Amino acid sequence: MEELLYWAGMAAVAVNAITGVLVAQHKQMDLVGATTVATATAIGGGTLRDVLLQREVFWVADQAYLAIAIVVGIVTFFWARQRRIAEARFLYPDAVGLALFSVLGAQMALQWQAPWLVASIMGVITGVFGGVLRDLFCNQVPLIFLPGELYASVAWIGALTLIGLQEVGVDDTTSTWVAMAVILAVRAAAIRFRIRLPTFKSP
Repeated sequence: MEELLYWAGMAAVAVNAITGVLVAQHKQMDLVGATTVATATAIGGGTLRDVLLQREVFWVADQAYLAIAIVVGIVTFFWARQRRIAEARFLYPDAVGLALFSVLGAQMALQWQAPWLVASIMGVITGVFGGVLRDLFCNQVPLIFLPGELYASVAWIGALTLIGLQEVGVDDTTSTWVAMAVILAVRAAAIRFRIRLPTFKSP
């Protein structure tokens, strides 16, 4: 299980770094700016989670995470310069990052002996906070604040799925994969079919 979490974390960092650069591309940032956005996107959620749980920040404990974020950010920057990528296309890799980080965050919180509700919220924080930093750095409204957007709610559903499966005796590895699949499937469906949450309308 530890090995799965480690490589899932590496994959999440890489995917989120890519989404950071793809958004920065549309703001015409230079290499330093795009790499900064990529790194903040990749490590932001996990950093806040670790600070709140009062555990050693994951990329301080293992600088390989930081190195992956920087290298992937730089490589993606030069790759993206060769082609114009529609802004909407970053939503799907972002959904992958959301799935990986949300479940990873919840699982780590559970291992840190956090109560189930706290663990589920830690999953959401890990999944969405990097994207919040990315969008703020790029001077646009974060995805979680767009009206009706199925984003943070999807991360919470996935985290609760993980916790619920483990409570009924499903092994950690299976519950992790199932929870990731739930997040990815629901988020992809929301993007593809424009599914939205009800929004408040003043009478």
